[in-house]
Amino acid sequence: MNHYATQKSISDAVDGGGLLVVAQWEAKPGEADRIAGILDRFLPEAQREDGVKLFLISRATDNPAQFLFYELFRDEAAFKAHQESAHFKTYIAGEALPLLAKRERAQYAML
Repeated sequence: MNHYATQKSISDAVDGGGLLVVAQWEAKPGEADRIAGILDRFLPEAQREDGVKLFLISRATDNPAQFLFYELFRDEAAFKAHQESAHFKTYIAGEALPLLAKRERAQYAML
């Protein structure tokens, strides 16, 4: 997967708090590279969303079928807008989710 940098620092991103969403995915056998390709197309679009303060996706070094998402949104409304975006519906709901064996997600309030 390619990595995308943003112009803001992490301290800038977390300033003012927000809604943190952490997700873990595990690909079905043989689908990890396909998912990585989907995420390569999805990530830059997600990072450009108005309500996204920070959006990172990592792939496990010891199990390349596992992916970790670290997403910081301005607020709950920004998170909902993210889920309603065309790129989320196309890449995540339409292409990636059917390729998953496991998906877990948790939300946290920034302190």
